[in-house]
Amino acid sequence: MSRVQLALNVSDLDEAISFYSKLFATEPAKVRPGYANFAVADPPLKLVLIEHANQTPGTLNHLGVEVASTEDVTAAQSRLAGEGLATAVEEQTACCYAVQDKVWVDGPGGEPWEIYTVLADTEMPAGQLRSAAPGEAACCATRPDLAGVTSTGDSCC
Repeated sequence: MSRVQLALNVSDLDEAISFYSKLFATEPAKVRPGYANFAVADPPLKLVLIEHANQTPGTLNHLGVEVASTEDVTAAQSRLAGEGLATAVEEQTACCYAVQDKVWVDGPGGEPWEIYTVLADTEMPAGQLRSAAPGEAACCATRPDLAGVTSTGDSCC
């Protein structure tokens, strides 16, 4: 099972949860301080909401594709690298209140895409969530940049 992920910056998490619950006729799968995600069945979508008052509401944080297994992540990395795209791999990383394996690739406009699998739930230290600003790593503080250097930031998606 795969589904597209859309991570949005929101200024009021409760208001956003209310709206998206009505829009997709489903309740969030996970709600944490400053964070919520929806596992929407139809259309297949992982909607992630990241609360930050200093970001424009509704702006893109990052994009992704959730896949079923680490093997799927590895296959995606091999395929993307085989197509000549620069990739960055993260294994057993804590992000978005989950332990994940993932591979990152940037779109032609610099938009960050992750292909990831969730291995387990986890708690995040206070203040670890942040929104992406131009030039910053979009999701996780430990997201390697595509040149192989680990970028530093103050949070995860």
